[in-house]
Amino acid sequence: MRAYKTEIKLNRVQFAKLRNTLGVCRFVYNLYIAKNKEIYESEKRFMSAYEFSVWLNNEFIVANPDKKWIKDVSSKAVKKSIMDAETAFKRFFNGISGFPKFKKKNRQQVKMYFVKTDSKAVIKCERHKIKIPTLGFTHIKEYGYLPTNETIKSGTVSEKAGRFYVSILTDGNTNNQKLDLNNEGIGVDLGLKDFATISTGQVFENINNKPEIKKLEKKLKREQRRLSRKQENKKKRGELLTKRSANIEKNRLKIQKIHHELQRKRQEYIRYVVSILVKTKPSYIIIEDLNVSGMMKNRHLSKAIAQQNFYYFRTWLIHKCKKAGIEVRIADRFYPSSKKCIDCGKIKRDLKLSDRTYICECGNKIDRDLQAAMNLEKCDRYKVA
Repeated sequence: MRAYKTEIKLNRVQFAKLRNTLGVCRFVYNLYIAKNKEIYESEKRFMSAYEFSVWLNNEFIVANPDKKWIKDVSSKAVKKSIMDAETAFKRFFNGISGFPKFKKKNRQQVKMYFVKTDSKAVIKCERHKIKIPTLGFTHIKEYGYLPTNETIKSGTVSEKAGRFYVSILTDGNTNNQKLDLNNEGIGVDLGLKDFATISTGQVFENINNKPEIKKLEKKLKREQRRLSRKQENKKKRGELLTKRSANIEKNRLKIQKIHHELQRKRQEYIRYVVSILVKTKPSYIIIEDLNVSGMMKNRHLSKAIAQQNFYYFRTWLIHKCKKAGIEVRIADRFYPSSKKCIDCGKIKRDLKLSDRTYICECGNKIDRDLQAAMNLEKCDRYKVA
């Protein structure tokens, strides 16, 4: 199986259909959460996705004729939304994630699911367009990206910052090409001053120091101030903030687009860093097991930490290394990579975050991040990802 994601262009009719479907999926998702909360408080039990689907069609819609618009959209998309809500509850019960949250319009991303109706059905895909059930043929912005010789099993359509994307799952092979690896490994130390320092001495700078990112950040602040002023003026006029305003919605969309562009550029940079690491063909790559949620509690550094996208780096590194046959090792969380002297092995307990140069009694004087990367390369306390 192989997955693809690309941007698509919709006409007015398709745009209206998609918005209606996403709205219904969001409503059903929220209804499932609310119904389960109600049942748990009264009966101390959990309603499955199948039970909820039966209740929705045979009781809720019958008792509320004004909600018949639920059946006007794709039933596959609605059922998938219910299953996603059930999965969120199961993750909560298993202690993997927090209690499911209600999805708000323009806040939480909702997707329209589509699938082959039967074994003989074919979801048509050409070089420049794809036929999505209920929407019809939609144009692909990146010509030739989606495969035309593979069978599409299922997919989703989503909207983000006014742009539309289709993700598909095909029956094609992943074609993982194992590299001819060398016998050496590399350690990677992630940080805030520089994004990554490699045990070989290579340093990848912090992307937030680049002029294009600074320009977007400045533009974001300006648009956020404009939105704040508009909302304050609305309050002074005695208008409700819940009442929609065309100017405020335009401003909100601008902010979403800037956030999306910043995220895209940061993730693009991370993929570039990972590709450089994989091309060195090491036998293993070892990284720290960072407690990001704990680090985020520092209000002075939380924004800088969030912007680095450490979790995305880790998941993308594991994904690419698995394809290339490289072992990814996660060092023990309490391994003193920064505090341990690379020469004598002595651990400096009083090392502060502001100490950028490590100075040891044995005469060793070295950059703190480089030493951490070198220590990680030799770390023997790890687990394989």
